[in-house]
Parts: sequence; structure tokens; C-alpha cells
Amino acid sequence: MKIKVLHIIKSLGRGGAEMLLQETLKHQDRQRFEFHYIYFLPWKNQMVKGIENGGGTVVNFPAKNNFLLMLQASKVIRYIKQNNINLIHCHLPWAGFMGRYIHWRTGIPVFYSEHNIQERYHFITKWINKITFNYQTKVIAVSQEVAGSIQKNIHPKIPIQTILNGVDTDRFIRNAEEGNKIRSQFSIPNDTLLIGTIAVFRFQKRLKEWIDLFKELQDKNPKVMGCIIGDGPLDTALRNYVRELGLEKKIIMPGLQENVIPWLSAIDIFVMTSLYEGLPIALLEAMSMGCAVVATNAGGVGEVIRDKTDGFLETVEDWKQLKTPIEELIQSPNLIKSWGEKARIRVLEFFSVKKMTNELEKLYTNEVK
Repeated sequence: MKIKVLHIIKSLGRGGAEMLLQETLKHQDRQRFEFHYIYFLPWKNQMVKGIENGGGTVVNFPAKNNFLLMLQASKVIRYIKQNNINLIHCHLPWAGFMGRYIHWRTGIPVFYSEHNIQERYHFITKWINKITFNYQTKVIAVSQEVAGSIQKNIHPKIPIQTILNGVDTDRFIRNAEEGNKIRSQFSIPNDTLLIGTIAVFRFQKRLKEWIDLFKELQDKNPKVMGCIIGDGPLDTALRNYVRELGLEKKIIMPGLQENVIPWLSAIDIFVMTSLYEGLPIALLEAMSMGCAVVATNAGGVGEVIRDKTDGFLETVEDWKQLKTPIEELIQSPNLIKSWGEKARIRVLEFFSVKKMTNELEKLYTNEVK
């Protein structure tokens, strides 16, 4: 009999945790497992089609805020009973809070994936997390730093296991034809280097600082263009800032892209200026695609990139110093190619989604015997 796993998550937009649900499903053993997905924000549904195409069952219980989300718990419990769910796997804090309540009510095993360090949560979220944390079966940390933050701030009595995020290295592979289509569509000359990033437009990503960094680079190197892919709460503010700096023709902002492979095939240098991270999926995707990577050493980023081995790191505080390795890369296309190859090798060896999926399946199987 198949093990029935229910994933609970606040939204199914194109965030890192959401992307992982779609990507891991493609590699999971469908003979042994059946996967269900419940989400709450109906307008954030970009991953729904991909999950359904992969054989997952997706249900939306609409809730426009966290309070209304928690009021949907009775519907979720009813769904669990009607579909004979064996195990719940929650992602991100508010889904985690619901999962713990359901565990307390029903006793069904609940796993929780933690994608961020506790220090970066709002004090209310951090407080609720602390007082409810032991009302679940097991916690999965996406990086060693995340695991350490849990131990330091919560001192949990339940098991914590680190399973590093992964990427589908067979799918995320550079495609010159797709990259050339992007360059043609957006009038990017062949001799122009494209510096890019992919992010949810939130404060933690420091995209305003990314734009400032790009302006300094572009002032010295006219044959450089930029692209910022994604959307989020700061979308309007960032677009206005690009206009204020007169960079409308130099920075492309195409919005949310369900398929980022063409863009990553066009990008030469992938740059992250984040203030904090868990273990960013966009970074793994860029490395798998053979982009040269330059980033701040935020959260789990330092567990992926070994400075001057797989890419280039600067401290979070010294983000302006990212300019130095980027300028070195700009001077040599061969150097960009070489560092892109090193980045892909790193992901192939340690951050494959197949490895991640196998580890998750072992946890599921050991819990439901």
C-alpha cells in the first residue's frame, strides 16, 4: 500500500520552497508514495500546474491572511481523514503552525522543513515557533546554519535532520539556443555580458543594493546589461528606482517567470546581494546552468559556494566588494566559462535533487511502517 504524504504550504508561487515541491515530485517513487498538496493563497499558484502534471493532487483552501489560514485547519483535518493521509510535511512557518495544531489534535506524524534562521523571523513568528516547536514529529533543516539556529534559539526536544536543498541538474542545463532567443527578444548584443539575479522582491534580497552595484559596474563597462527576474512587494519601488537612475534600457525586469531556464541560459554572471538566506534554490539553479556566481555569504550560501573554488563570496556587510570579482570576470569571457563549469560541478556532486529526494523518502518510510 502506498504511503500518502500531504504537503502543506502557504502558497504555491515561485519561491524556493514552492519550487522544491515541484522538482522533488518528479523524482519520487510513485509506486511507493502518493502526494497531496494544500495551499491557501489562491493568487500564488504558479507551481500548481507543474505539480498536477507530475501526478500530485492539489487543493486550495482560500485564505487571504495568516489568521484566516489558521481557521482552515478543520477543513484540512477533514481532508486528511477523507484521503487516509499517513504523514504531513509542512513548509514555512504558518503552515508549520497549522501542522503542529493538527498533530496535537489527531496524532498524525508531522514533519516541518525549516528554510530560514530563527533570528530573521518577526518576533511574533519567532515566539509562536518557539512555544509550538515540539508539537511535531521531526524537523528538516535545509542547511547546517539553519539547524544551528534552531538549536541555539529553541533547544528542541524533537529530532532535527539536515537535508540540503537540491536542483534537477538534468533539467537545469545551459541551452545556448534558448539563451540566444532571450538575447534577441530583448535586444541584448552578442558582445554584451548579462549580469542577472532571480529573487522574490523582498527586503532580505537587497535588490536596491544590487541595482547600485550594477550601476557602478555599468558606468565603467558600457557593454554590460542586467536583469532582475521575479516580483514581490517591492516591485513598484524597484522599478521606480531603476527609472530614477536612468537604467531602464540597461536593466531588464521581465517579471515572474515560470520557466527560468531560458534566462539562466542567457545570463553570464549570477549575482546575489542578500542580507540573509536559508539555502537559495535560485543560486543552485544558476550554478547548475553554468553561470559564474558572485554572492554575499548569507546563511546557507556559504555551504554551497566555497570562495574562489566554486565562485566568489563577500561578507554580508561588505556587499560593495562584490564589484571586484565581477569586474575581473567582465574582462574575460573565458574566465566566466571556467567559473561556470566549476559551479556546475559543485552542484552535481553535492546538491542534486535526486539525493535530496532519496533522503526524504527514507524519512517518510521510517516514520510510516
